[in-house]
Amino acid sequence: MSSTDQETWMTQADYAKKLRPLLPAEAFLPNPDKVWILLINLAILFAGWAIAANLDLWQWYFLWLYLPLALAMGNSVIVLLFSTHDVMHSRAISNPWVRRVISLLGLTLLWMPPTLWKAVHNREHHGKTNSLQDPDRNYLHSQPNTWGKWIQNAFVPSAEVNPILLTIGMAHAWGVHVFRNLTSVLLFNDGETKYPVFAFQVSNKERRAIALEFLAILGLHLSLLAYLEFQPVKLLLSYFLPIWIGYAGVMFYIYTNHMACRMTGLNDVLVNSLSIRVPKLFDLLHFNFSYHTEHHIFPGLSSDHYPTVQALLQTHYPERFNLMDADKAWQTMLQTPRHYKDENTFTDWSGEKSIACPISVEDRFVENVSLEVATR
Repeated sequence: MSSTDQETWMTQADYAKKLRPLLPAEAFLPNPDKVWILLINLAILFAGWAIAANLDLWQWYFLWLYLPLALAMGNSVIVLLFSTHDVMHSRAISNPWVRRVISLLGLTLLWMPPTLWKAVHNREHHGKTNSLQDPDRNYLHSQPNTWGKWIQNAFVPSAEVNPILLTIGMAHAWGVHVFRNLTSVLLFNDGETKYPVFAFQVSNKERRAIALEFLAILGLHLSLLAYLEFQPVKLLLSYFLPIWIGYAGVMFYIYTNHMACRMTGLNDVLVNSLSIRVPKLFDLLHFNFSYHTEHHIFPGLSSDHYPTVQALLQTHYPERFNLMDADKAWQTMLQTPRHYKDENTFTDWSGEKSIACPISVEDRFVENVSLEVATR
């Protein structure tokens, strides 16, 4: 975007101020449904582990019958993150201790202490989306070639990624994200750690809470492994496989949220964020998480109302709103490098390529024209 275009950039607050009067008041009321859905999916996981505890009694040729349950459990891992994400953005649970316990249970399989999530996601990511200070952006080519940057280069979708490494990365990238930020704040917390995308700091109170929550999460995982008797078949089918499936599903959404977009100094969420179109079943299962730009404008809004926000964006900002089919967004990531050369340009590990950000004003115009034609 040129300097002239930058003069027309708006902040998240600007969009919210214009669109909020156009939304019904009930859209901003706390929605306890997400809490119940979170608990239901915890129950699905506990049922899966209870069944897995008896897998040693199954004949080996019947073990494949557990795979559909492992798939359902994997989806529950996705739902736990997205439902906890919604709960922690809203006022659905007013009691702080109940909120903390529910959040801990929801994020345990993600190895994410709730206090760290509030810092890295609610505060840092939402407040500084896809800027130099956002811990969730792509690495800069100019940043040191640390192990964190190497992992992104080797395992994240890009024009250079090896398909086998990409597959491995889909199942493990979430764990790398947590490990990178967790160790940075617990071991250093000085804002100077080189291996994260951006090293933010937390208060001493937050740091202690993160450490205690992590110990609780570690204890819950060890208890589960002990319940499954550390048996390889039980662990593979009911612990590792659901986690791998869940992490892969989570990362598909996360990769497309911002990583193919340009960086911005001003937090213009219509420039630095992307919403995708997915089959309606996935929107139903995953709380409309595909409506990601809409979420950045109204983080506390009930996700049931994201389609209404999208309709308003298409009406008021059709030339600015980033919206793609999920498969096109994925292909876009596989056709571009994954390091920022500057705010508007991607490059590869060597720095030899220079590819303009593929999600441009022209792309948005074509997308909106195509949508209008399709709906006539």
